[in-house]
Amino acid sequence: MPRYVAFLRAINVGGHVVKMAALKRHFEEAGCLEVETVIASGNVVFASASKSPAALERRIAAHLEERLGYAVATFLRTPSELAVVAGHRPFPRAELEATGHGLYVGFLAAAPDAGAQRRVLALQTPTDALAVLGRELYWRRHGGFSDSEISGAILERALGQPTTLRNVTTVRKMAAKTA
Repeated sequence: MPRYVAFLRAINVGGHVVKMAALKRHFEEAGCLEVETVIASGNVVFASASKSPAALERRIAAHLEERLGYAVATFLRTPSELAVVAGHRPFPRAELEATGHGLYVGFLAAAPDAGAQRRVLALQTPTDALAVLGRELYWRRHGGFSDSEISGAILERALGQPTTLRNVTTVRKMAAKTA
């Protein structure tokens, strides 16, 4: 049975508190099997007999909105897709290993068109480097999020679609868990 990783937006941020046991139950109610939550920020590993990841993504998002009372953007990746994301190196190694730098991955429902990619890349600053590959946005930060002129909301406006961000360490942990 195919396995998936879900990255959820608006879980345990902005006043939306969801216990991981409840989140697991919601996924099971949506027909998912072997459900495991990882870190309390909306990361879920599960199996499903669904042959359409896009339909499954929509079904889970609709179920979560019904149960939680607010929209939960849901981004599914297969283990092989996640391995590619975790292994991608969009910036020079020296930049990523420099003190104070961090790498974040933004998951998207669809690859942004050329106009959206141009708008995103235009946001770059000396402390924020951005790259897009397929359905992922890579953001290399120097310093904390509060030091940046860029925010998740600004990225979403430039992309023209929702995204959810994860530290690359979390992404690699999720990829290792499903390998």
